[in-house]
Amino acid sequence: MRNEKDYLGEVLLEDNIYYGISTFRALENFNVSDQLVNMKIVYELVNIKRQASIANKKLGYLDKDIAKAITKACNKILNSEFDNSFVINRYQGGAGTSTNMNVNEVIANVALEILGHRIGEYKIIHPINHVNLHQSTNDTFPTAVKIACIKQIRKLADEYANLQKTFQEKETKYGKVIKLSRTQYMDAVPILAGQMFGAYAETFSRDRWRIYKVEERLRTINIGGTAIGTGLNAPLKYTFMMTSLLQESTRIGVSRAESLIDNTQNLDAFNEVSGLLKVAASTLIKISNDLRLLASGPNGGIGEIILKDNQVGSSIMPGKTNPVILEMVIQNAYKVISNDTLINNLVTGGSLELNAFVPGIAEALLESLELLTHTVNKFNNKCAKHIEVNVATCTKNLENSHSLITPLISIIGYDKASEIVKKANAYNKTIKQVLVTERLFTKAQIEKLLDPLNITKPGIIRGEN
Repeated sequence: MRNEKDYLGEVLLEDNIYYGISTFRALENFNVSDQLVNMKIVYELVNIKRQASIANKKLGYLDKDIAKAITKACNKILNSEFDNSFVINRYQGGAGTSTNMNVNEVIANVALEILGHRIGEYKIIHPINHVNLHQSTNDTFPTAVKIACIKQIRKLADEYANLQKTFQEKETKYGKVIKLSRTQYMDAVPILAGQMFGAYAETFSRDRWRIYKVEERLRTINIGGTAIGTGLNAPLKYTFMMTSLLQESTRIGVSRAESLIDNTQNLDAFNEVSGLLKVAASTLIKISNDLRLLASGPNGGIGEIILKDNQVGSSIMPGKTNPVILEMVIQNAYKVISNDTLINNLVTGGSLELNAFVPGIAEALLESLELLTHTVNKFNNKCAKHIEVNVATCTKNLENSHSLITPLISIIGYDKASEIVKKANAYNKTIKQVLVTERLFTKAQIEKLLDPLNITKPGIIRGEN
């Protein structure tokens, strides 16, 4: 056993435990769930510590051997050799201090072992004096969160690009298949199935672009601002060097905030990112519900599209399958929307020079980003790619509706069109049949006038003179 002290007292720790007294106290204070800090945040914090050791060595603030040991320790941690040493609950107070200290302590103790010393010999390598040199939780933690989020944003944007491509391919494949559109759940005018898929592709294109561009909001960091953004105890050369080192190590164009004080206390950038994720989630819900409705039945519903059967859908009804991927997408999207409400409230809750709730903001935002990334991937690969259009059902539904009268209003007038619809209802006939029976058009004229490519484009349908 080893004894560690802080100004609150002493604790005994096992000799083989790499974290220290600060982590021990956080374990007791925040053991409210079994969910630990997202390792993406931990790894980015470790990388910040690694770059800080390099900068401080170059600037002469850190002994070469100590800096080298810290760098090696960080490399080991980033190689996932000490994952089980990061034990802080994600639901924590303290603006991320517990996570930062957990990282500082583990790095210090791994570095001590590298130099041949025992864990806990902090006179040689200290978690704060050496590992945390020229840093504060308040500049390292939000910087780590921003970098972790940017990396996940890029993955999400890629998944949206793939989803957009899938619907563009459906647009081309079904570009000549005509079907019934619907407004307010009621029959409307004809539309090409390809046009429907194209509209979805365009919507996902907007979401992709918004998500891709919002990365820029997170690139501005407050590293070197230390406690409140004034840069107290951090040399200016260190601040600029750290920005460059983080650019190189992450391959992200991070930049030093114009006002480190503003960047430390105001977390509106996280709110903006989350808001756009909410918009994307809303789109997923709308389109998923559209697809569920169009696939409904299939024999007792609309049945105009066919979804891939992914699993047996009922324990009592043989042969039943359900749109389970779309159901998952909808539920996950609502989770993202719920997270946005949480993030908005936590961002609003910041006060004066610091937002104490950045751990909650970070975890909720990363959860939304990760959840959306995996959800869009599943939506694309398990559902969208396999969607087929039931051409026969589309034709049947269109022929049985009254929507085919609408393109002819410019020829026969609204009142005559209404009369034709009334007769079609009374005699249980199609619009085409009534038009021919009433000798308004020949069958050949009707087919020409109501050609799918003719009635699904802008303009007015004209009859023959």
